[in-house]
Parts: sequence; C-alpha cells; structure tokens
Amino acid sequence: MASSPYTDLDRPPLGERALQRALIVPGGFWRRLEIRGETGSTNADAAAAGLAGAAEGLVVVAERQVAGRGRRDRQWVSPARAGLTLSFLLRPGTADAERGWAPAPQRSWGWLPLLAGVALREAVQRLAEVDAALKWPNDLLLGAGPAEAKAAGILAEVSGDAVVVGIGLNVTTRADELPETTGLPATSLRLAGAEATDRDPLLRALLRGVARWYAGWREAGGDAEMCGLLAAYQRDCATIGRDVRVLLPNREEFTGTATTVDGDGQLVVRTADGERRVSAGDVLHVR
Repeated sequence: MASSPYTDLDRPPLGERALQRALIVPGGFWRRLEIRGETGSTNADAAAAGLAGAAEGLVVVAERQVAGRGRRDRQWVSPARAGLTLSFLLRPGTADAERGWAPAPQRSWGWLPLLAGVALREAVQRLAEVDAALKWPNDLLLGAGPAEAKAAGILAEVSGDAVVVGIGLNVTTRADELPETTGLPATSLRLAGAEATDRDPLLRALLRGVARWYAGWREAGGDAEMCGLLAAYQRDCATIGRDVRVLLPNREEFTGTATTVDGDGQLVVRTADGERRVSAGDVLHVR
C-alpha cells in the first residue's frame, strides 16, 4: 500500500476543486476560492488581492498560516491542517446592481465580524454538535462555566473600500498543540468532544452561512435588526448577562454587567456610574 505524504492521517488536506464546485455556482455569492499550502496571513493575502482589484466574494484558505494575527496583533497559531484558517473579501460600500444591493453605510460595517461569528456558531453547532456561543466581539466559545474555552477568533480589517474578515477555528488541535493564553484557555472541536471534525463540510457550511447572512444584511441596507442579525447575535452571545471587565483601546478599564448588544453592534454595559456603550475593546468574562 502506498504511503501517505501526510504524517497526521486524521488531518487530510482540503479538496480545492470539490470545494470550488460546491461553493462557486451560478448566481451564488462566492466567486473565487483559493487554498494555499502555507502562507503568512490569509487576511494580508485577501487585502492585497482587494487592493489589486479583486471582486467581492474572494476566499483565501491556508492549510498552514505562519504569521497570522488576531486583535491587538496577537498571534493565531495552528498546526498544518489542524483547523480552518481563512479570510474573505467583501465590498459592502459598493452597489451591486445585479443583486439590487445599494451601498451599506460605513457605520454599519462593524457588523461584519459579528455576522461571521453568527455563521460560524451555526455551522459548528449543527455539524460538530457541541454547545457553542459567541463572546463579544470576536470569539467562539465552547463549554460553559469553568470549562469555557476559546475555539475560534475573528478579525475584520478595512482595506481601501473593502473589508477583509478572517476566521481561525481549531478543529483537531491537540492539547499539547494549543498556545498559551492570558485570558480564556484555548480549545478545539476535538477536545470539546465534537461528533464531526471533517473540515470540508465545516468550511462549506460556514461559507454558505456567511453568504446567506450577508445577502440579508445587504438587502436590508446594513440594518442588522431588519435582517434578523441583531436578534441572532443577541441569542448566541454568551457575554450578555455576564459581569465583565472591559479594556478600551486607550487603556481605560472598567467593570460592569453586559446587558445587551445594540443595533450598532456595540456592547452595552451597566456600570456603577451608569450605562456605557463599547464599540471596540477587550472584554473579559468575570467568573
């Protein structure tokens, strides 16, 4: 029997042609899908393609990413083929006459990473059959209480008139392969007892979910409440109702109780000094 070129037989490569046939279809949203054996950053690759004129609907997937970044320039590390590492290119401020989409106002673009989180949570919950929830603004959590841990992160960046959304999901990552963290511990679908860890159907479900939610959001002119995105995010968000500590980009820090996420995607926190709305910052769930 011929030997496999892959030392981890439970980590087969993604099938680029099969994924292209499944996702790039007439009338569909996705227009181009590229799978790279290794790259520095899928977000950087998608941003460069966008600046070079690539159309909305580009997806870049990496089997191994060596210079991935999370929020505040944190690293996102994953062994080859152990997770899903991808970025996609959106142009929410450009009209699409074919689909009847007017430009979405720039003030609404902050919903795009939250939209990706809703689609990711739905795909993981349905296919992996594990309890998953969202931590505002950009993390996917598995487990609850003392077992709560981070399995995925989302990073959105504006590049010219485009938005690049990157997702990193730990799928078969083993305990000894997880990075050290200063906040919530890291985990993977396998460590959380997932029923399925096949990355191919997970990627298909995720991208189909993103396309569906994005289409609804564009048809509503970027109105998250009108398209149902606000209600879905509020339903899926584990931060709502929790005591939190918030670190703002200017290093200001405060504590309170997260009461909701509003129509602008901001986290609403009740503090001893009154209500505060947070559009960007690090949020720690206080146990």
